[in-house]
Amino acid sequence: QVSKEDTATPSTKGRISLLRIMALLKQAVRVANVLPAAGMLRFLAPAACRSLSTPALRSSEVQKVASPVNSSTMLGEPMGKRNAGVSVLGCAIAMVAVGGCAQGIGQLFAALVVGMARNPSMKEDLFTYTLIGMGFLEFLAIVVILIAGLLLYSE
Repeated sequence: QVSKEDTATPSTKGRISLLRIMALLKQAVRVANVLPAAGMLRFLAPAACRSLSTPALRSSEVQKVASPVNSSTMLGEPMGKRNAGVSVLGCAIAMVAVGGCAQGIGQLFAALVVGMARNPSMKEDLFTYTLIGMGFLEFLAIVVILIAGLLLYSE
C-alpha cells in the first residue's frame, strides 16, 4: 500500500513539519513562562529537552499529523497516552528490592556471627558459605538496579 506521506505534496509535508515545530514552540513557551528565573533553566534544561522529545508527551494533534497510519496500532507503537510519572513509580517500587537485598546481607552476617559463636571450629566453612550467599544477594541487587533503570528510561 501507499502511505499518505508518499502521496503528499511538498506543501503538505512542509505543513506537517511546520505543525510539529509550532507545537514544540508552544510547549517551550509554556515551560519558559513557568520558570521563575533564568538560573533555573540550567537545572531544568535536560528534563525539558526530554519532555519535548518524548513521543508520549507530545500533543495529540501533532501525533495525529505525524503518524501516516489512520487509527490502527502497529507493532511497537504505544497503545495510548502514558503519564510521565509511571516510569518513576515503577523504578521506585523496583528499588525497594535493593533494600531487601541489604536486609538479607545483614541477616546473613548475623547468622555467621551466631554460627561462629556456637561452633568456632567451623569458622572457615561458615565464612565460605556466607560469601557465596552474599554473592547471590549482590547479583540480585545489581539485576534489580538494571531493571529499575530500564523502567525509569523506558517510554
